[in-house]
Amino acid sequence: MKMYALNMFQPAGEMPPPEFLEKVMAEIGEVRRELEAAEAWVFGAGLHSPEASTVVRAEGDQVVATDGPYAEGKEHLGGITVIKVEDLDAALAWAGRYARITGLPIEVRPFQGEV
Repeated sequence: MKMYALNMFQPAGEMPPPEFLEKVMAEIGEVRRELEAAEAWVFGAGLHSPEASTVVRAEGDQVVATDGPYAEGKEHLGGITVIKVEDLDAALAWAGRYARITGLPIEVRPFQGEV
């Protein structure tokens, strides 16, 4: 089994209306229950907006922390789900379900090595 991160990218700007989000979250909950039943779910969570982030950099002998996102963009990482499945094809199938539910792009990225 291999582990994959399913990274959900959200557009910058206002959140969709609550009636839309409620339906999406209910369907995502259903997929999570299916992942759990298949013993493929490892971890998943949404992230706060980029404005809530802090970036830490090493500058010479100092470590400097600054508020805000690392880079400005039209979309940002809104949440991650870590799954453990047989292969990339299986990971892509789960990612496709998330993409259909949310309408958002889902990046599928394998973890390095055997986890």
